[in-house]
Amino acid sequence: MVSMKDISIACGVSVATVSKALNDHGDIGKETKERIRRVAKEMGYLPNAMARALKTHRTYNIGVLFVDEDQSGLTHDYFSQVLDSFKRTVEARGYDITFLNKSGAGGLSRMSYLEHCRYRGFDGVVIACVDFYDPQVLELVRSDIPVVTVDHLFDNHINITSDNVGGMELLLRHIFEKGHRRIAYIHGADSSVTQARLTSFYRTAELLGLKLPGEYVRESPYRDTRTAARVTEELLDLRVPPTCILYPDDFSCFGGITAIKGRGLRIPEDISIAGYDGIRIGRHIETPLTTLRQDTTSLGVQAGEKLISLIERPKTTLIEQVVIKGEVYPGKTVGVVGNR
Repeated sequence: MVSMKDISIACGVSVATVSKALNDHGDIGKETKERIRRVAKEMGYLPNAMARALKTHRTYNIGVLFVDEDQSGLTHDYFSQVLDSFKRTVEARGYDITFLNKSGAGGLSRMSYLEHCRYRGFDGVVIACVDFYDPQVLELVRSDIPVVTVDHLFDNHINITSDNVGGMELLLRHIFEKGHRRIAYIHGADSSVTQARLTSFYRTAELLGLKLPGEYVRESPYRDTRTAARVTEELLDLRVPPTCILYPDDFSCFGGITAIKGRGLRIPEDISIAGYDGIRIGRHIETPLTTLRQDTTSLGVQAGEKLISLIERPKTTLIEQVVIKGEVYPGKTVGVVGNR
């Protein structure tokens, strides 16, 4: 087994210098640090996890609380991209991740989230795509375990979120510039994200001078294609239907597309639609989806970096809300309306 002494001999430096390079200390040169790490990798060096844990009082294991209808988060198109970026970020810093859920075998399934975290010895936890008002989630957030949340803000905790206010404004202005004045919005179920987007929708509409009939604003759960299809039918049945419909997320758009095509209508020639998230599949359907593309890479990177900072430097890490901006992906599902 390769030791730090072997690496020090190969590099012509002291064992202490090797240790500093492998532990990312800032008091050695960047070139020296990179050379030592490269040689260590080439020699097949693997740090002793137990020794490292004893020295640093950390397990280098991070919990991920990520729940959707499959109880994993892995099938959630948007959040799975955030998770992939988060995973790559923390693994590059020497941390492993473990999913935190209630479906484990034996006694683990009877543990609360907090009990599970203590049992596993997690150094910290990232929380996303959950019911943030679940008593077990609140218990975990209020504990002494370092926590970073994604898309939900708790007082005195680091939160990484998309710019939902700015994103909705960008998307609505893009649709307005295409000539649309009768714009409906099917928003998601009540949450901090929904509230931010809905407020921005109303505010931007007011700034643009749009008149929004009450029946143009409807609700459908996120990623629920059946309800999205039903609500789309209701909007199409209005005496004065909208010329464009915004959906709570890209996945819900598929329900809307089904309902629209079922009426024999064309997108965008007869009616326009727009989503929100920017999932990959939306760019590869027959008519690429117009949407607000969220920066899932930056969301994951920031969540990883902030959580590790909170773990390793708790006294100097700023507790803040990090807002990540998105951009409009124009797609082809919002057509031009002539009567501006």
